Amino acid sequence: MQFNQGRALVIGVADYEEVRRLPEAVLNDARDTADVLKSPSYCGYPDANVTVLTDGQATLAGIRKALADLAAKATVDNTVAIFFSGHGTRVGSGGKMTSALVPYDCKRSDLAGTTVGEAELSAAIAAIKAPRVLVIVDACHAAGAATLKSDLEEVDDDGLDAGFDEKSLQQLASGTGRVIFASSRATEVSRVLKGERNSVFTTAMLAGLKGAAATPGDGTIRVFDLFNHVSETVRQAVPGRQHPIFKASELEENFPVALALGGTKSLASHHAVRERTLEQIMSDLFPAGPTDQQIWLRAGGDMANLTLVGNGRSQWFSALRLLSQGGGGRNITRESLIDAALEEFPGHRELGALR
Repeated sequence: MQFNQGRALVIGVADYEEVRRLPEAVLNDARDTADVLKSPSYCGYPDANVTVLTDGQATLAGIRKALADLAAKATVDNTVAIFFSGHGTRVGSGGKMTSALVPYDCKRSDLAGTTVGEAELSAAIAAIKAPRVLVIVDACHAAGAATLKSDLEEVDDDGLDAGFDEKSLQQLASGTGRVIFASSRATEVSRVLKGERNSVFTTAMLAGLKGAAATPGDGTIRVFDLFNHVSETVRQAVPGRQHPIFKASELEENFPVALALGGTKSLASHHAVRERTLEQIMSDLFPAGPTDQQIWLRAGGDMANLTLVGNGRSQWFSALRLLSQGGGGRNITRESLIDAALEEFPGHRELGALR
C-alpha cells in the first residue's frame, strides 16, 4: 500500500559553514523522518515524492528551489509535509524583527539576506496548492532562541538571536488546512539527550508515524492524533522542560498525514480516554494553561477560583479537576469550555466528540 497523495520536503542542517555545528542527531532526525515516510512498512509515501536536503544540499538556493518545486508539483489531491531540523533565528530589530530558518550557507554578517525568513516561508507555504500542509520545525529553539540542540543549556555565540516565536508560527499557519508543529516553546531548548540517536521531539514523532499515533480502525495517522502523541511523549520524556507547540488558524478537519501500516495504539476504557483526552487536548491547544487566549474566562469561568501553579499541563489538570467538582466559576461548565475551544478550532474532531 502507498500513500500516493503524500509529498514531503525534509531538511536537516548540522554542519554549517559559519554557524555553530549541531549534533549528528539533527541529520539523523531528517534522514530517519524521510525513511519512515517512505517506508512501505510505515507511512507509505512514494520514494519519488520525498525530497531530502542535508547540510551542503540545504543551501539558501537549495531550500528555495525545493520549496518552489514542491509548490509546482503539489496538487489539490495532495497532503504535504515539510520538516526542518537545524538552527532557527530572528532577524531585524524592534517591531520589524521576524523569525527565520538558517540554511547551510547562512552568513552571520547578513542574516536577513541569507536566511529563509518568516515572510518568504509563509509565501512558499501559501503557494502550495495542496489543501493539507503540515510544517514541522525541530529547531534549536523552534519557538525561541537559537541554542545548541542538546541537553546542556549552552549560550549561543554565533550572533543568532531568539528564533521562531509563536507569533511567527501563527503567521506560518495562516490559511485553510495549514498546520505547524514546533518542537518547543520560546523559553525552551529543543533537546537531544546524551546517547540518543534523535532529538526528544523527533523521537516521539517517529514513534507516532510508526503506529503509536494511528487512528483506531482508520488505517491512517491524522494530524491531531500525531500531535497529541508527540506532545504527551515529549512531556513525559523531559517533564516540565519542553512543550511542543501546535498552530493552526483555519483547520476544518483532522486530516490524514500518512498511512498507519506499522501498528495501532491501544486504548484504555472509554471513560479513562474521555477524561484524559480533554486534559490533553486543552494542554495541547492552550499550552500556557487556562489563561491562554483567555479561554477560561471566555467559557464563563472565574480565574480567581483557580490555583495557577506549575506548567500549563498541571494547571489544566487542577482546573479540570476543580470543574468536575462544580468549581471554577458560576457560569463555566465542561460543555461551555469545550464550546469555547471549538470556536478556536472548529474542525477538531476529538473536541466535537467530547461535546
